[in-house]
Amino acid sequence: MLAFCDLKSQYLKYKNEIDERIQNILNNSSFIGGTEVALLEENLANFVKSKYAYSCSNGTSALYIALKALGIKEGDEIITSPFTFIASSEMIALIGAKPVFVDISDVDYNLDISKIEEKISPKTKAILAISIFGQMPDLNSLKKICKKHNLYLIEDAAQSFGARNDLEEFSCNIADISTTSFFPSKPLGCYGDGGAIFTNNDELAKKVKLLINHGSEIRYQHEIIGLNARLDAIQAAVLNVKLKYFDEEIAKRKDLANTYSKNLKNCITPQVKANYLSVWAQYSVRVKNRDLVIKKLNENGIPTAIHYPIALYKQPCFKYLEYNEKDFKVCEDVTNEILSLPFSAFLDIKDQERVIEIFNKGE
Repeated sequence: MLAFCDLKSQYLKYKNEIDERIQNILNNSSFIGGTEVALLEENLANFVKSKYAYSCSNGTSALYIALKALGIKEGDEIITSPFTFIASSEMIALIGAKPVFVDISDVDYNLDISKIEEKISPKTKAILAISIFGQMPDLNSLKKICKKHNLYLIEDAAQSFGARNDLEEFSCNIADISTTSFFPSKPLGCYGDGGAIFTNNDELAKKVKLLINHGSEIRYQHEIIGLNARLDAIQAAVLNVKLKYFDEEIAKRKDLANTYSKNLKNCITPQVKANYLSVWAQYSVRVKNRDLVIKKLNENGIPTAIHYPIALYKQPCFKYLEYNEKDFKVCEDVTNEILSLPFSAFLDIKDQERVIEIFNKGE
């Protein structure tokens, strides 16, 4: 069966470099911290042009740490998107705050910026913007709203590390604080769990660094209550190798996405806003007859995925928020129609042609 995300081919291309770096760690037994982690944090900051980058255990812990660093507490409200993986709103709720959902844009499936201000209340402390499917929302417009209402801007860039606009402003370096994930299938992924937190604010950076490591900068001296959210050295080593080739992979992803968009029929193909570069975390179309399309593709050995089939306001864990689905028309339409096709920088052209052929045959 065709791989939905071809991680094996990627590994084989970089195998010698990855194996050598991992073997060095095994030889020197520096599994936590060390030169690979320090190098990764330097490389990540340089890539997105941020002042600070701190690696951590995963994208979910990155979100939790970002919220804690900002001082978000019980009873606060955070405006965010209902069309994403649960981690963002889950961390808002875990910290005791309330996720306030806003409908999404029909263009890029990020927050509908025109609907945000009506949801701001005296309890609102931040906007947590999700950069979905590899494309940033207009973070500069969101910053203006935040400045007007004295709010923080948080970017959940779990799917958009490497994205940018034509001003060379990068995802992870526009918001007050940004987080990303290095889950294996992300555009930049490691071989386990991993994440990172970015900021240009000195005070936030100090808090983040402490929170990642039990509130401690000096061993056995704990300034604040933190947690163990460190990234291990082996994952850092893998990411250091992959980051060298990341821009090349982004270009390949863009070409493959363009091929899909030019050739797929009877669907709504994804749009990239003018003057924006997406890293294409997924290639997701919208189809009216989704179940039939999935069945046809699966019968021909072509895997699919649905990102995301259930909006967050419909999740049982958020039932207490008592949202009405009628307030989220675009999100409702998208969750009922969205379908992700096989995609990665290593998708073979002949395999892609086959996906397009079977897809276009329809029912």
